[in-house]
Amino acid sequence: MNSDSSSIAAAPATGHPDLDQRARPATGLAFLGLLVGGLLFTGYNLFHDVTAPSVGTLTWLPFLLLGVALFIALGFEFVNGFHDTANAVATVIYTHSLPPPVAVLWSGAFNFLGVLVSSGTVAFGIIALLPVELILQVGSSAGFAMVFALLIAAIIWNLGTWWLGLPASSSHTMVGSIVGVGVANALMHGRDGTGGVDWSQLAKVGYSLLLSPIIGFCCAALLLLVLRALVKHPELYQQPQDRQPPPWWVRSLLILTCTGVSFAHGSNDGQKGMGLIMLILVGTVPTAYALNHAMPVDQMTQFVALAQATQRAVAEAAPGPAPADPHAVLTDYVRTRRPTPETLPALAALAGDIGVQVKRHGHLDQMPAAAVTNVRNDMYLVSETIRLLEKSGATALETDAREHLHAFKQSIDAATKFIPTWVKVAVAIALGLGTMVGWKRIVVTVGEKIGKSHLTYGQGAVAEVVAMLTIGEADAFGLPVSTTHVLSSGVAGTMAVSGAGLQSATLRNLMLAWVLTLPAAITLSAFLYWMFVQWL
Repeated sequence: MNSDSSSIAAAPATGHPDLDQRARPATGLAFLGLLVGGLLFTGYNLFHDVTAPSVGTLTWLPFLLLGVALFIALGFEFVNGFHDTANAVATVIYTHSLPPPVAVLWSGAFNFLGVLVSSGTVAFGIIALLPVELILQVGSSAGFAMVFALLIAAIIWNLGTWWLGLPASSSHTMVGSIVGVGVANALMHGRDGTGGVDWSQLAKVGYSLLLSPIIGFCCAALLLLVLRALVKHPELYQQPQDRQPPPWWVRSLLILTCTGVSFAHGSNDGQKGMGLIMLILVGTVPTAYALNHAMPVDQMTQFVALAQATQRAVAEAAPGPAPADPHAVLTDYVRTRRPTPETLPALAALAGDIGVQVKRHGHLDQMPAAAVTNVRNDMYLVSETIRLLEKSGATALETDAREHLHAFKQSIDAATKFIPTWVKVAVAIALGLGTMVGWKRIVVTVGEKIGKSHLTYGQGAVAEVVAMLTIGEADAFGLPVSTTHVLSSGVAGTMAVSGAGLQSATLRNLMLAWVLTLPAAITLSAFLYWMFVQWL
């Protein structure tokens, strides 16, 4: 991949944005104040959680591992910020809708807000790609090797492509890193490498990553054609002259869509780090984070009753003796996706056992440290088993049993799939900071090196609208998509239909980055996982 800008046609000097402008001191001070406030809030809540009486006394080792793991996870989000979010500001900068310092600060602020209001659906969808045995042992050396390997592999590849100025996808990279860990773990345990990955979940994620750039290219091209047919303002389709901003309504649209893309990026991409941070917290301080202590007491009574009703309904629908080790049966099913005659009896037995454990202690925050991890693992196995059974349609259960299973899964997910506010704040800070630090390289690629001419007002508006809607829709369905791929392909689509032409060198490099990201991330994370397992 050639990073030599001299081999690529330069954009015309007329109307070229001044990318070296600096933010005003007052703006920097305001941002610094928000940063310090966020860090203090995060630190206070983390300290409060890990020193609560219900957590018990911790040795220095969990704190050390927690600190290192959080540093790496937030480092990934920081790199994600300046690698991916630069795409959101490229169009407003190159159409002179906002000065670069204002655009970057504005985008960082809305990335921050997007992270704060995110649902967590994408976060736990990413976790579902990980090998089940490593999730159940996330506090072990193998569990930490998994987290460290996939995060460091993603950071290395993202930094490499950023240094070359290539808009590669952080989502693509993270998925490849997860696959690499799964394949390496399976091979190290004497299994076929394909058995270490949830291929059905991976296919779902893969389709979203594959189709999003195609959607971006086609929709942006079509939308620009519609805009040219309906809006007869020649200045919209000409290169900006003398750094003049576009007409007020186009400028408003560009700022609005930049805001939407930044918000959607924070809401979607920020969740990848959240899910991994929650795994880290569960592994290091399970008594504080393995189960949701914020659940109301009255829900515990309902939870126990639902567990008992689910056990009876499943046992009646699929009679048979419970296996000696229901955990092993369900673990094997979640890993292989192949049900056996013991699967449903094991599910019934484990559902009943979860209800007994919760009833015995009265509330999730009253469980002793020795029981917390086991109960959470039981809940995870039951939730994943129900999800896979519902997805495959493999059950021949009566409607009543299916309804009980679905309701019980929702209750379990409420107890285990939660993200504390301080985690969102920490990720939001890292993502927002990253946005404001290393944005220039990717912005120049998107603004100057995709098409053979300077980005017009209409092209910028169309590309941003398509990116905003595509990412927002993907977030609603819990699918990780690439802001980079969607926006870059949208710009390429507008260049293609406008007759401006595309720069083949840049497109070749982008395609190489897109093709090489998965194998590179898989290889890096697999090697790092093997290495960390030897060390830890």
